[in-house]
Amino acid sequence: MSRWKALPAELDPRVRQLLVRLRRLKDHNGLTMRQLAVRTGYSAKSWERYLSGRSVPPRDAVEAMARIGGEDPTRLLALHEVAVAAWRDRPLGSPGQGAPEEGVPEHAVTEHALAETVTTDAGPSAVAAVAPAPAGAEAAAPEPEQATTSATRAAEGPRISRRALSIALVSGSVALVLAASAAVLVAVRIMDDDKGGAPAPAGHAVSTAATTPAATRAAYSCHLARADGHWYAGNSRATDSTVAYGDSGPQVAEVQCLLRRAGISPGGIDGMFGPLTMGAVERFQRQAHLDVDGIAGPRTWKALRG
Repeated sequence: MSRWKALPAELDPRVRQLLVRLRRLKDHNGLTMRQLAVRTGYSAKSWERYLSGRSVPPRDAVEAMARIGGEDPTRLLALHEVAVAAWRDRPLGSPGQGAPEEGVPEHAVTEHALAETVTTDAGPSAVAAVAPAPAGAEAAAPEPEQATTSATRAAEGPRISRRALSIALVSGSVALVLAASAAVLVAVRIMDDDKGGAPAPAGHAVSTAATTPAATRAAYSCHLARADGHWYAGNSRATDSTVAYGDSGPQVAEVQCLLRRAGISPGGIDGMFGPLTMGAVERFQRQAHLDVDGIAGPRTWKALRG
């Protein structure tokens, strides 16, 4: 497995989730950056930039990575759309701010901006407003200040309409992506429930999900016990699996219980690997002198089990 550098601390969790998935796919297939470039059509330097958190990879690159790893690209593409929205919402001055996104060539951006400038700033209304008045019509001509105001309003009209349309389209896209992500998470949760997970140690009770219609997620509890020199919390016996941001189920609850035993709070014991749990894993990895990536892999499990 590659020894990845830690992602930037200021990176949005939604972008981090996509990059963690892509890193895992690359490591799972044992590809170098050059091999990845040959298989996807994007250069090795581009992939280094994407996987280090300096830029969001284009949609085609994400889809190519999913197919190389033999994974259904639907979930990765949903994560990509959420990450792109988060990347565009970054504050001004963030690294990469203003750079072309989604792999669009710079000359295309320049031509688009030039066309927009010609259409918006030099439109018919603006030209008409600043054109010289015919001879003999000085008495009916508006004052210079009024003419300037009219030209400004005429030029700003298309900009305001275009901005409102862009905001509406982005809002609708984000809502659609969130709905798709929620559906995927529900499907994964149902599959986890069908598998049933690993059995808990004898003599330790495990709380079950509420059967009322209002219950939306399983309830977990921590019943810590030491066996064969290792700690167990009664939710999972996993020792070498990989649990990361966006995952859910008994293994996540087990990680949360073991983090709490180590004196690091992951928030609630809800079986959902969210920002609080990821931050707790990173703090534990620093404390245990492990690679800090926010992912509970074999080495982190070993340290948690004690």
